[in-house]
Amino acid sequence: QVQLVESGGGLVQPGGSLRLSCAASGFTFSSARMFWYRQAPGKERELVAHITSGGGITNYADSVKGRFTISRDNAKNTVDLQMNTLKPEDTAVYYCSALATKAWNTLRYWGQGTQVTVSS
Repeated sequence: QVQLVESGGGLVQPGGSLRLSCAASGFTFSSARMFWYRQAPGKERELVAHITSGGGITNYADSVKGRFTISRDNAKNTVDLQMNTLKPEDTAVYYCSALATKAWNTLRYWGQGTQVTVSS
């Protein structure tokens, strides 16, 4: 069974930092593209960061570029999101996601989501 288990969310003051972690199992993690998405109340889910299977290429939303860093450890089947200089507008539920290809199918998997609240 495919699982994406997230941790690290919580309450932080503006300007602070949090590190989110996602532990993956049930698929070939080293061949999968990994993503972090977020969704604020009343808003559509948006892509925050992406990392290629080998970790060589990363992409970020303009709103987080320079503040967030996505990384992965293929030996541990984990992907992290380091969030620095947090702003109130970063408040959202953050989701870990995987894009895994098997045979003719490309499947999207989602974690359960973890709440990040940035408030003074």
